Amino acid sequence: MAERSWPGEQLIGAAQRGDAEAISALVSGSHPNVVRFARSLCATPEDAEDAAQEALIILYRKIGMLRASGALASWMFRIVRNECLRRARTTLRSRTTPGSRTPLREVPVPSAEDEALHQWEAGGVAAAVASLPADQRRVLIMRDVQGYSGRMVADALGISTAAMKSRLHRARAAVRHRVRLTADSASGGDADGDEG
Repeated sequence: MAERSWPGEQLIGAAQRGDAEAISALVSGSHPNVVRFARSLCATPEDAEDAAQEALIILYRKIGMLRASGALASWMFRIVRNECLRRARTTLRSRTTPGSRTPLREVPVPSAEDEALHQWEAGGVAAAVASLPADQRRVLIMRDVQGYSGRMVADALGISTAAMKSRLHRARAAVRHRVRLTADSASGGDADGDEG
């Protein structure tokens, strides 16, 4: 079964402007990728199905809040991840109620501080990815978020493998640099520190 790509920027832009047909097409076009995210992140198939549905509802209701059309994949990934974590916590709480005799599975649940840090980091990465030039952003998302092989990315974009690798390298370096600058400024550190 062939992988499906994310909807194009024109469709996303029309959906952000409130075009009802575009919103419907965007939700339908995003569905396979959202389901794939959910299946890879959630503990059970039922949770994955519910998380994917919730993420698509959020996409439908809040597409206008998406800052950059190229950030759709990372935005949906965060929504699905958060929904899977919420469902894991709910399952864990329901199994630890007084009188419950159901054996517990080891489910790592991050602390509130860890979750806040993770969301801050994910937001920084999403902003960094959104700020990339479109050609670099496409390569980065297809390769690192969607998991396509280098050859598939190059073929889909109609470029050589060497050009794809060059764009991917520049995109990763730019994201690392921007995330590092954001972290340094948040911690009060020097963005031009001694790292080499």
